[in-house]
Parts: sequence; structure tokens; C-alpha cells
Amino acid sequence: MIVGIPVEIKDDEARVGLTPAGAGELVAAGHTVLVETGAGAGAQCFDEDYAAAGAQIIDTAEEVWNSAQLIIKVKEPIGAELDYLREDLTVFTYFHLAADEELSKRVVDSGVTAVAYETVRLPSGALPLLMPMSEIAGRLAPQEAAHHLMKPFGGPGRLMGGVPGVPPVRTLVLGAGTVGSHAAKVAVGLGADVTVMDVNTEKLRALDREYGTRIRTYTSSPAHVCDELPQADVIIGTALIPGARTPQLVTEDMFGLLKDDVLLIDVAIDQGGCFVGSRPTSHHDPLFRDGNRIYYCVGNMPGAVPVSATAALTDQTLPYIKELVNGPFDAMKRREELALGLQSARGQLFETGVAHAFDLPSSDREAFLDSVTD
Repeated sequence: MIVGIPVEIKDDEARVGLTPAGAGELVAAGHTVLVETGAGAGAQCFDEDYAAAGAQIIDTAEEVWNSAQLIIKVKEPIGAELDYLREDLTVFTYFHLAADEELSKRVVDSGVTAVAYETVRLPSGALPLLMPMSEIAGRLAPQEAAHHLMKPFGGPGRLMGGVPGVPPVRTLVLGAGTVGSHAAKVAVGLGADVTVMDVNTEKLRALDREYGTRIRTYTSSPAHVCDELPQADVIIGTALIPGARTPQLVTEDMFGLLKDDVLLIDVAIDQGGCFVGSRPTSHHDPLFRDGNRIYYCVGNMPGAVPVSATAALTDQTLPYIKELVNGPFDAMKRREELALGLQSARGQLFETGVAHAFDLPSSDREAFLDSVTD
């Protein structure tokens, strides 16, 4: 199979879909890997490294996209990339379709086989291709909070950990999953006063065993959230429903409970955001204000650490890529978790969360895979 690795064109995105080592494994197995010039430079994966691994360096995105049978990316196709989508192409990347109606319709209309990292799901419910980026985003969230609480960087001028005689920042983490647990870890390390809320008490018990009295945990409910909001200086939102739009954790009715200059870190913005008023921002312009509330809604947080993020992502995606290159539909028939990543193919949409979000028709994924061959 011909595998294409294009340059990521999303703002401030320096990750790349595959490392040179990963490319070398595909070449050794008899596949052709096309890498757009400079695709990995931001992640310290240089053209000469890909060439040494046996990949071909290609001058333009157009040639990579048009020649490839399988495109490996990091972020969803945007801009000119949408024109390259076609029925005889498979794209393996983070799609987050439930947050983008236009992208969803373009994907379906193009007939492309769209396989989303974020909905590949193991029988246990774990999301192996979302997990490494969730871990990174969770660890980055308190770091970004500490940075943007400082006056020169858009904040009110508070110190995350406080000093003797001055209390630390009250930090509320909504969600105790992968993002939330890693956010709690770093926030505790920074000396913040940390509260974590989740509907899953087992996740809260795990945090309690690890941190004891260094954090507070509460079962999440609208009433408990409303009790905590007026105390919070930083709120980190981490909600996720795989394949569907993120539920709002701070709603319009709750907005008046927030204190002035509260910093809202919306880690769920890729899936639509979990705070009322959230809208995507970027690394070079990360904040906006709504009244006296400050929002940080960067949709590709791990893109700030592309060297670490690219290595972590390839570690998890490469085993699935090795399956897809031998026939994507056959691979999905063999691997149920990979089949759950299938969003759309041949003009049919299979992700019910996306269909519900935009009132689109959906098809049965299992029936489609039973009927199709590579």
C-alpha cells in the first residue's frame, strides 16, 4: 500500500502522523511511504531521517494526498485538504466530527473511508489512541493555568501554589478520567488547592487512594457543581463521550456563579467544549474574555509539545497502521476496536453521535463491514 504523511496545516500544529522509525517498519514490510517535505521537522523528525528509513520525500501536499491510498495524520482535514478526500482513500487521524457539521458532511459526501483515532475502543472501554494525547493534555492544563494566571499573560495575577500567608489557587477539575486524573496530578504538584468531581465514584476512590487529603473529591451533580463554582479560581473541564458532542458541565444557568477573573480551561473543545461560551482558540492566541471570565480553549494542546506527543502517538497508532496497510476493511473485520473507529465510508455515516448532533442519516457499521471487501 502507498501511505502518505502530509504536513499538518492546522495553526500551531507541529506534530506529525508517523515517526521515521514507524515509516521504516512499513517500508520493511513492503509498503511505500510518501512524506511531504518538512512534515516532521517541528517534531524533530527530519526529511533525512525519513529518507534513511526508506521513505520517499515529496515536495507537495497535493502529490502526497493524490498518490496515497492511506493518509496518516494527527488533526482533522481542513481547508485545501478537504478537496483531496475521495472514495478510494482511507484517512486515519483525529476527526472529532461531532464538533464540526461542515467537516462531517464533507467527509460523508466525499466517500472517503474515515477512521478516527478518538473512537477506537477496546472491550474494556479504554480509548488507546486518545489516551496518550489525553495524558499530555491533562498534564498541560494546570501548566497553562499557572502561566495564564500571571498578569503579563492575560490573567489576574495569582500564583498557583500561593506562598506562606497567601492561599493557593482553588482549582476545580471536572472529570476524573485520563485527562482529569493527570490534571489533578500536576495541579497537586504545583501546590494548588484541588477539587475533583466525577460521576464515577471508583475513579474518585482511585484518586483518594493516591492523594489522600491533598485533594477533595465529590460525586458530580449539578447541585455539587454549583456549590463549588463560586470558590474556583481555575476550572479544568475534561468531559468526553466517544464519538459524540461533549456535554456542557458549566451551563448558562451556572454562569452567574463564577467569580470574576476565573480561568476556564476547556480541554474538551475538540468535541464542542464543556463550558457555556467556549469557542476554539489557538496556541498563539489562546485566551478570550467573556465579561470578567477568562477562557483557554486551545483545540490541539499536545501540539505544544510535538516531540513528546508524536512519539507517544506513534507508539499507539503504529500497530493499527500495520493492520490497515493490508486492507482497511479486512483490518476492521479482524479488529473490533478498529472497526469502532470507522466514522464514514462510501457515502455512509456510521457514528450515531455525529448523526444525532447534525440530524444526519446513519448506517449500521457492522452490516456495512459484513458486505464490503477491500
